[in-house]
Amino acid sequence: MFEPESSTYTYLFGWQDTGEALLLDPVVETIERDLQTINELGLRLAYTLDTHIHADHISSACRLRALTDCKVAYPAQDDLPCADIGVTEDRPLNLGGLNFRPLFTPGHTDTHHCYLLDQGGQQRVFTGDALLIDGCGRTDFQNGDTVALYRSVHDKIFTLPPDTLVYPAHDYQHRHVSTVAQERERNPRLNDAIRLEEFEDIMTNLDLAYPKKNRCGGTGQPQMWRLPRRCRGTTSSNWRQVPPGLAELGSGSVKLPP
Repeated sequence: MFEPESSTYTYLFGWQDTGEALLLDPVVETIERDLQTINELGLRLAYTLDTHIHADHISSACRLRALTDCKVAYPAQDDLPCADIGVTEDRPLNLGGLNFRPLFTPGHTDTHHCYLLDQGGQQRVFTGDALLIDGCGRTDFQNGDTVALYRSVHDKIFTLPPDTLVYPAHDYQHRHVSTVAQERERNPRLNDAIRLEEFEDIMTNLDLAYPKKNRCGGTGQPQMWRLPRRCRGTTSSNWRQVPPGLAELGSGSVKLPP
């Protein structure tokens, strides 16, 4: 499912036997659409799961939990008070017979994870912003690390079988899927012929504007945000440092499907 403002893909998974659904990388702009789709399929939202949180798209995980009582799953390394389930490489998330295996892939952010799904003999990897079709996520703010991203892609993604399907979190040309083999062959930033030093030079000279949704005042650093109500601790202040991708959603209402 596509959100055009940020060119974000949200992935919906369902398991018919249990009637449960999982949303991967949901964003606030499409809450009503996502819930309507789940309802039309006769499913119940059981989990949200994020590859990362970042200034270019705002996760709807906490808002969806407030509306549906689903569980928020997120990489355990961030130790987010919002997370009900912390996932790690040795702690996958299961939805019925679907097994989402986390792959720690820092670089775009310092706790970024991809998710590997092996179903029916076909491997699929959901790469977030670590690896895009013919590209990759930026590394110039919010704890980005060019060297770490290069190693993550080459060590964790490009070592998967060549026919592994690659599903990114964004695409700006309305493409949907690639393969590991295709990205190793032709990705202009990360193909097998690109050495680390060349990749560093490419990323340094991208000269990208900051995302429209960046709320860090151009600094790229987390600021003080009010946590969503169900993320607030009972023994500490309601204010703390969190990445801008989990800022308070405000008082707007969401229309639930009938």
